[in-house]
Amino acid sequence: MIIEINPNNPQPRLISKIVDILEGGGVIAYPTDTTYGIGCSIMSKRGIERIYSIKQRDKKKPFSFICSDLSDISRYAKVSNYQYKVMKRLLPGAFTFVLNASNTVPGLLVTKQKTVGIRIPDNKICLAIVQALGHPIITTSANRAGEEPIGDPIAVENELGKQLDIVVDGGTLSAAVSSVVSLIDDIPLVLRKGVGDVSWCE
Repeated sequence: MIIEINPNNPQPRLISKIVDILEGGGVIAYPTDTTYGIGCSIMSKRGIERIYSIKQRDKKKPFSFICSDLSDISRYAKVSNYQYKVMKRLLPGAFTFVLNASNTVPGLLVTKQKTVGIRIPDNKICLAIVQALGHPIITTSANRAGEEPIGDPIAVENELGKQLDIVVDGGTLSAAVSSVVSLIDDIPLVLRKGVGDVSWCE
């Protein structure tokens, strides 16, 4: 099922409908500032397990998640002054930052190194969803492991719709991905080069 939302002015009534699905442990596809993502509430163990199944992804690889703002990030990660300044300059934007996890992060989302990947995409729809939900949602590209990301909501519905509770249509996007940058020990390290400009890391 597809629900179309205005990308410039997301309708609160429709956002509330999506939040109801997430609060019930549902899994959605939604737009980001790069491509379409698959997500659920980070508090839903069942939802997270469903996403692993949809993605056909190794459970040893934790998912990143979307926070609503910088203060929200500080609830889920240990943020130094340097890290805060970097993220304040670049977020919202097409970056996933790897940080040391706080104790509030569910174990399924923490790496063996006790780190997490966190995003604040420059997309009004997904940020409205996270803000209305009151806590982060999982972010992983809308595709199966090893396949190309999908930027067309109709294609997401055709490919994965039967395994999702809803596809949020925010328009056609690219098949690009975010840049992943580790800020552990205040040393920027590019782990994946994507849309976000990483020239500042050099």
